[in-house]
Amino acid sequence: MQCRQLTTEDVVAAWEINEQGLPGTGRVSHEEMADLFTLSELAIGVFEESTLRGYVLCLLPKTRYGSLNYAWFNQRYDSFLYVDRIAVDQKHRNRGIGSLLYQRVIEHAAKQSSPVTAEVSLRPPNPGSIRFHLRHGFIEIGTFEHGQKAVTMMLRSVN
Repeated sequence: MQCRQLTTEDVVAAWEINEQGLPGTGRVSHEEMADLFTLSELAIGVFEESTLRGYVLCLLPKTRYGSLNYAWFNQRYDSFLYVDRIAVDQKHRNRGIGSLLYQRVIEHAAKQSSPVTAEVSLRPPNPGSIRFHLRHGFIEIGTFEHGQKAVTMMLRSVN
């Protein structure tokens, strides 16, 4: 497996993996996915035989991204690396791809001396993602409810 920066040529493959992760990943159009690539401080994917198997998109504070969850962190922290989405192809889960992606995220955040932030869905529930984040050193720091959705806000401190 190879890890590399995502390019505009990877938008459709990332979108397809994102769709597999619904509702946990949050629905976006092809255009919104492409825009997220441009907003991201870190947009990396894991490839096997030139095929995208998983990806992560991370943003710095104070971009124009309109996510309510992202805004929650912006209101509380001046410095962070926000994991907007991390997703792995359904057929390739439990192979360490997500952990490899988070290893890169954590290394990048450490260079910036920034905590890593993320949210995980509580309503609808996503217990697998909560376990995954806890295994990678995240702690729950709050709950945010909006409309029919609720998420647990998570933070991984600077090491």
